[in-house]
Amino acid sequence: MPRIECPGGGDYGLVVTPLRIVIAEDNLLVRAGIQALIATEADVEVIGVCSGYDALMTTVGVERPDVVVTDIRMPPTLTDEGIRAATTMRATHPEVAVLVLSQFLDPGYLLALIAQGSSRRGYLLKERIAAPGELVSAVRTVASGGSFIDSVVVDSLVSAKTRNEAGAMRQLTPRERETLAEVAAGRSNLAIAAGFGVSERAVEKYINSIFLKLGLRGDRDTNRRVKAVLMFLDSGAAANSGR
Repeated sequence: MPRIECPGGGDYGLVVTPLRIVIAEDNLLVRAGIQALIATEADVEVIGVCSGYDALMTTVGVERPDVVVTDIRMPPTLTDEGIRAATTMRATHPEVAVLVLSQFLDPGYLLALIAQGSSRRGYLLKERIAAPGELVSAVRTVASGGSFIDSVVVDSLVSAKTRNEAGAMRQLTPRERETLAEVAAGRSNLAIAAGFGVSERAVEKYINSIFLKLGLRGDRDTNRRVKAVLMFLDSGAAANSGR
């Protein structure tokens, strides 16, 4: 947040020290637009502009800004420089907040950005920065130690997770789906075995295969059963099974 100082300790009122911002964006027009939006606010100021990764890291080392507002794809490789800069700064300048601006609705970039923690990190789509106050609100949020994630990206991430879970459910064999339906109904392995006319060991093999296909590893069996049932119910497979 902007620092508040009392000059000389006397009764002179409070002076707000603006948040110091460095912008990294290789598109001149976009860079100018970001600067123009920030210039409308009294509590933030741009202290540096860069057009590539190397210049950004040098500027951060010299200026020690409060917040970096950066594009994802910049020179020299035009791939993921903004994400790499945020990752590097987490180790070298942990006090610097980073707001990533992107034109890509790709949850993978977001997950990479917050892989080491979401504090002082933000992800905002470029198409949204023109909304009144959106950009500066995101800057203030990450500067204060919070996280700011574009709601459109969150929705995309949730949708991707749902699709992945539905895809995993489709990998189950008919017998495995029947087994999971029985588990969802609260039946024990022994009861399921009796209903199927197979051994309890066979049911255990079905369930272990279900855990593997649904990506449920390294947890207690009780927790994995609960998670598998929740995925089963969320996927709509329960309705298709007649339960």
